[in-house]
Amino acid sequence: MRIGTCHFCSRPVYPSKGITFIRNDAKEFRFCRSKCHKNFKMKRNPRKLKWTKAFRKAAGKEMVVDTTLTFAARRHVPTRYSRDLVAKTLTAMQRIEEIRRKRERQFYLKRMAGNKARQREADRKLVAENQHLLPPDQRTVVPEKAEEVSDMEMSGMEESESEREKELVKVKVKGRKAKVTDGAMDLD
Repeated sequence: MRIGTCHFCSRPVYPSKGITFIRNDAKEFRFCRSKCHKNFKMKRNPRKLKWTKAFRKAAGKEMVVDTTLTFAARRHVPTRYSRDLVAKTLTAMQRIEEIRRKRERQFYLKRMAGNKARQREADRKLVAENQHLLPPDQRTVVPEKAEEVSDMEMSGMEESESEREKELVKVKVKGRKAKVTDGAMDLD
């Protein structure tokens, strides 16, 4: 049983699954699903689509050079069947898979190493820029800026009070006139 790889996204293609396209020059292309086949027919570049292995490798999100990846390469060397050889091969395959998983995990951790610090710094910057939105007891404003903020708040309060006084709206309620002030309604 030979398991191929999708020509477009590099996923495994199992026997009797997927689509096989054979070009006029006898080159065979195997696709895992119709999505890959359609994208291939539209002449899309797999390195530009984020869901393909080619993109992940080109963007540095997956390991490209590693000794464990060379074991997946095809070898067309016939060997005589031996039970011991098969047993050794299976244990070696399991060990290689284990090593590959560990290396991929280390690669991921190394790639994501600075993200927490960067996110925390961005959060701190956001809080520092928007201190006026926090409740007064949770603000951590420098004393010089505190006076500016309190002046701004006072002027904002005075403006909002004067706006409220000006805001009288006449609304007709069931044949009677009513005044709306600060959300409360007075009937005449």
